[in-house]
Amino acid sequence: MTVSIAASGAAARAIDTVVPQLVADLVASGITAQDPGLWGPAAEPEAAKRLGWTEAVAVSRPLVAEIRALREQLAADGVDHVVLAGMGGSSLAPEVITRTYGVPLTVLDSTDPAQVRAAVGHDLERTVLVVSSKSGSTLETDSQRRVYEQAFRDAGIDPASRIVVVTDPGSSLEQLAHDAGYRVFTADPNVGGRFSALTAFGLVPSGLAGADIVELLDEADAISVLLAVDTDENPGLVLGAALATLDPTVAKIGLVPDGTHIVGFGDWAEQLLAESTGKDGKGLLPVVLAPDSPELAAGPSDLQVVRIVGSREDERHVAEGEVEIDGTLGGQFLVWEYAVAVAGRLIGINPFDQPDVEAAKAAARALLDDRPAPTEPVFTEGGTAVRETAGLSAGTTLAEAVTGLLAELDATGYLAVQAYVDRTADHGLASLRDALAARSGRPVTLGYGPRFLHSTGQYHKGGPASGVFLQIVADEVEDLAIPGRPFTFGRLIRAQAAGDASVLAEHGRPVLTLTTSDVAAATAALRAAVSL
Repeated sequence: MTVSIAASGAAARAIDTVVPQLVADLVASGITAQDPGLWGPAAEPEAAKRLGWTEAVAVSRPLVAEIRALREQLAADGVDHVVLAGMGGSSLAPEVITRTYGVPLTVLDSTDPAQVRAAVGHDLERTVLVVSSKSGSTLETDSQRRVYEQAFRDAGIDPASRIVVVTDPGSSLEQLAHDAGYRVFTADPNVGGRFSALTAFGLVPSGLAGADIVELLDEADAISVLLAVDTDENPGLVLGAALATLDPTVAKIGLVPDGTHIVGFGDWAEQLLAESTGKDGKGLLPVVLAPDSPELAAGPSDLQVVRIVGSREDERHVAEGEVEIDGTLGGQFLVWEYAVAVAGRLIGINPFDQPDVEAAKAAARALLDDRPAPTEPVFTEGGTAVRETAGLSAGTTLAEAVTGLLAELDATGYLAVQAYVDRTADHGLASLRDALAARSGRPVTLGYGPRFLHSTGQYHKGGPASGVFLQIVADEVEDLAIPGRPFTFGRLIRAQAAGDASVLAEHGRPVLTLTTSDVAAATAALRAAVSL
């Protein structure tokens, strides 16, 4: 077996109780047969066109030779620096795959001017850009494509020789790419973005970067037979039951890497869990942790810890109440996809839609179109402007503002730190997250905007109404134009932050927004304020 799971405490009891019923209901074989009725009549229309991931390994095999041939052709032309322009499901799996295999891939999943500028300015003469968008209309990805096209032309490079497109057949991006002469890979349209790790969206950028995608598919293939069988040993059923152990109106899932060879798996699983389950006032909030995170010492009762571990030769002793899972990367991808589909059935939601994701996008577009004057800050301290949503008292100092936000947390709440900054720079945000978790005694998530809008953003609006939100927005001194657009990257990312804050406020979620031109200094000041 390429994946194994061990559990204790309530998770083990849930497995013993729930899995036999899942077996009796033929859930595993039903998922594999792409039965859309497993999640109820309301979910059936969406589920009917979102279960193609169960056969992704077979469908994707023919891509391998095409990807390998393109990689060799590019290398012969001296092009060996791969940049991926994509958001959410189009970027998270390739990032995990390439980091695990130790091959370089620049993931451009931001509209932060500094991050975009740095990516475009690095080794352009050796660069191939993979533009990846399922819908073909993703605003961030379109903006990134435009700036690279202009950069290639300015450098005397034909963009048609340096841009590769991954999209669904029939999308506007496919037509644009054919018109421009770009190389196009189309993916199975019956696979949602967060389930697309083993499709062209995961394989094309990873394979071009040098990852062993044949091994990845072999790993998934090795577990696929067991996942299709209705048996108590099916790891998809076992993990699904373990994930759905806690009350879905309060449940959090602590994702902890602990000796695994897989790098950054929590970031991929975060979207899969949050966007699939966070709706109808229910959900599983993923909290990506380190082995020494404060939440593990505090042990909140609404946190189910799942450790991603390495293979162990000695007998495993799982900590009380925890779940441990180990296995290959390809195997883990497929097991977690099955498990989330199973958990959705147990929770009673449709795991394949994302009804609240569009709201923040629409709000950002409205702000770009209307260009309202920015709201005045409540106060400014040390170059950091402080703004609040209605009903939240920011006080007159940074310490009072943070204290006021944390006071909104209840016994089942969580804090989401939303950083609209260059995520490739070291701003000290990880240590700030730890300080906030230690101070509040509650789970704290850290997401980079706008990328989290394509993942946990669904949970923030559609899940349990227990979150409070801290936005940190970089006010870039040097902006960057978007060719052919009437707005810049700086204006776009500020609109995305403001749009999300407005939608959260409409849902009754408290939001504290800090805008600064020196993110590292603001982060240090926040840590000091939290420690008071």
